[in-house]
Amino acid sequence: MRTNQWMRKLLADADLAGLSSSDIPPMFQEVVERGWSVTGSGARVLTDLCPDVAGSYFDRLTEETTINGRGMTDYDLSTEPAATDERANVLLRRCLAYAAGCLRAAEDHFGDDKVRAYVSLSLGGLDDDLLTAQVTFCTPLPDTAPYITGLEQVQDAAVAELSVGDCPDGGTA
Repeated sequence: MRTNQWMRKLLADADLAGLSSSDIPPMFQEVVERGWSVTGSGARVLTDLCPDVAGSYFDRLTEETTINGRGMTDYDLSTEPAATDERANVLLRRCLAYAAGCLRAAEDHFGDDKVRAYVSLSLGGLDDDLLTAQVTFCTPLPDTAPYITGLEQVQDAAVAELSVGDCPDGGTA
């Protein structure tokens, strides 16, 4: 697992005991269950997130991150400043459980551990004071720049890159 300083702090402060698929919001659980597909260009994409009409992408990395990236459900969480720590913990649990489920499904489908999950938490909302989260997946390619160059130095978000081996019990969440 590669992380930046902000993510290391969030992970150190988080209560991740008992992390499981029950932490995944229902619509994201459906994505996990529908599994993975490969596009005509060879991009590894989550089947449930594929657009009805094929798009045009600069490269395979762009295709994967565009199709596989989603903001994590947070409409049911408090936006009050006093609930910031609780919001962070729930968002982190949801993201990690979803990432683990998708990474395990990718390993099962593709027979390898090449897919990576990128979990990021950052301030957003109308006043940039609301913690939000995003998860995307891609496969690093030898001839393409990394999805996040200098991940460890990112300052404006908490970021982690995970493989299936970083997940609880090798990916079973």
